[in-house]
Amino acid sequence: MVQQYETVFILNPVLSEEQTRETVEKFKGIIEAKGGEVTHVEHWGLRKLAYPIQKKRSGFYHLLEFKASGELIDTLETELKRDERVMRYLTVRMDKYHIEYAKKRRQKLQNA
Repeated sequence: MVQQYETVFILNPVLSEEQTRETVEKFKGIIEAKGGEVTHVEHWGLRKLAYPIQKKRSGFYHLLEFKASGELIDTLETELKRDERVMRYLTVRMDKYHIEYAKKRRQKLQNA
């Protein structure tokens, strides 16, 4: 059954803009190759972390919203674990309230 998911991941701050773009495209490619559909991508930029991760105090935040089956999540998270550029990640299944909130937030960002 196809559900809607949201994955936020933090990339190492020493990466170049090209490397961060390649990493995001890699994960989008994994989702699409396994039959998922990426609905929205956001780059939140370099942000300070609440606590050090791997002796780093900042990281590049990225958000991917996509529709996929549950089996794809295991594959995606395995790839996120294996990639040394990814410091942390979190995948959440979106319920109807979360989906509605995400739509409103995107509209607000577009109007700003």
